[in-house]
Amino acid sequence: MSETETETAAPKEEWEILIYPDKRLRIKSEPVTEVTDAIRRKGLALMDLMHQARGIGLAAPQVGWHVQILAINLSGKRQDGLVFLNPKIVSTSKATFTASEMCLSVPGISGKIERPREATITSMNFDGELNEFKLDGLLARCFLHEYDHLEGVLFIDRLSSAKKLSIKKKLKRLGGPE
Repeated sequence: MSETETETAAPKEEWEILIYPDKRLRIKSEPVTEVTDAIRRKGLALMDLMHQARGIGLAAPQVGWHVQILAINLSGKRQDGLVFLNPKIVSTSKATFTASEMCLSVPGISGKIERPREATITSMNFDGELNEFKLDGLLARCFLHEYDHLEGVLFIDRLSSAKKLSIKKKLKRLGGPE
């Protein structure tokens, strides 16, 4: 491992991704009150766990850490990873698109979800600076999916009644309600 890789690699956290119907997935997250070295380290560890699980997004509540932090990386390249602290949705477009979504916390289940095509958001970075971003397409979709986790909402909550009925047996196998 090079010196640069050593400096940027996050220390390992002893986290596991929570699986539905774990009640902790329904807890609303609290804002980050201060950006500390521990927050930075855990934010990077969240990104590392997301990569290990082969996901493109992971929110802190999915590991039982109920703070407003989420990680996204669409490319899989470490330098392209984004960590959002205390994200807020400023606005979303009226234009929407429907696409299939999956979730690391609800393995083996997918469903088509309608979401806004674009979102304008604010978020703090690891230096505590507030920035505004305009997201579109897959990045907007992924952000909105992960943001839902901060609110205790899962993508399966957004499925149509017919789709919920069709996945009822799969959810039961995960330990969910009938």
